[in-house]
Amino acid sequence: MLAPFNRSATIPRMAPRPSDEDYRRLLKLRTGLRRFLRWSERQAEAAGLTPAQHQLLLAIRGHPHPSGPTVGDVAGYLLLRHNSAVGLVDRAEAAGLVTREQDPANLSAVRLRLSDKGARQLEALSELHLEELAHLAPTLQALWDALDGDPRRTPHPASPPRD
Repeated sequence: MLAPFNRSATIPRMAPRPSDEDYRRLLKLRTGLRRFLRWSERQAEAAGLTPAQHQLLLAIRGHPHPSGPTVGDVAGYLLLRHNSAVGLVDRAEAAGLVTREQDPANLSAVRLRLSDKGARQLEALSELHLEELAHLAPTLQALWDALDGDPRRTPHPASPPRD
């Protein structure tokens, strides 16, 4: 018979127990993130894309390799299994949003690129998203600062740099 799970015996505590205010801040942050994601989904749908297609276009355009990402790269960005990413790319290619091109430096690799149509749709959506994020930034920054500024906590490595 297995012993019951004892968190304190298995996971070292890195920070003090959350306070009531911490829970309120976390709720506000998660609610804000979910509202932004829902808003983003609606913008994609209004542009004639599924939210997954929008994320795919962004993953392709934002990938640092000049020849574009592979399907495996996209799967990693979107947290999908490879076969699910293949299906998403197939549908986006059929919709005229992306193209597949053989990598001239590695003939066994196929790179993804945005079509002109996909690039136009992504640019329009990205302009809206950047504008919305500019409106949300002060609120998100204040929430992050409130959590990060708690003297009981050490700054998280992902914290934005302090000026």
